[in-house]
Amino acid sequence: MGQGSGALTQIKYRRRMVLLRDDHIGDAVGAIFLNPSPEYADAVISRLRDYLGQRVRVISAELTAKHVEVEVEVRALAEEANRLAAAAADLGRKGGRRNAISLYRQALELDPLNRDARQGLGLLLADLNCCSEALAMLRLARESGPETVELLHALGRVCMQADRKASAISYLQKGFELDPSHFGVRRALGELGRKPKPSQRPHNNALSSVSAKPRLKKS
Repeated sequence: MGQGSGALTQIKYRRRMVLLRDDHIGDAVGAIFLNPSPEYADAVISRLRDYLGQRVRVISAELTAKHVEVEVEVRALAEEANRLAAAAADLGRKGGRRNAISLYRQALELDPLNRDARQGLGLLLADLNCCSEALAMLRLARESGPETVELLHALGRVCMQADRKASAISYLQKGFELDPSHFGVRRALGELGRKPKPSQRPHNNALSSVSAKPRLKKS
């Protein structure tokens, strides 16, 4: 644990993030799935570092055909970031969207992996029709924490705004598989002309099989 200024305390923590290939088709992160062998380890780590930002230290990456699991380390003022994210959420509920966006950005300056700040900021940006940045924020929120139906619903709605129908259906279908009773997900699928489909396979943790993954460590 490190020392912050005044009453603030900086901490160092590690987290395992999961980046899905299908979320990054056509971008720099998606390119790492084209050459997953250990000989390309430096290029993979470099691309992940560029994506996550300089304040996030990439420790290692494990690749499969469909996702990359990344262990990262961050120094953050996590408690203060949580406080700002909660204040931003309260402002957003009261209609102060612009001020809420500013507070969410401040929270991410203190803790770049603060999931509540990324999700809250993504939702507000979507309300302002800033679809590209909203998608980026919501994807990072998904990658840095447990998958929830609320987050998948938000991703689906933003993709609908951006006229990305196939991606919207994919997110919403996954949301339906997590919670078939979620009204927002069912309604959004209906708007897209899709009938919700029950999962054809048992729900399984995508990270359960690690033995076959090429492991790429930062040198």
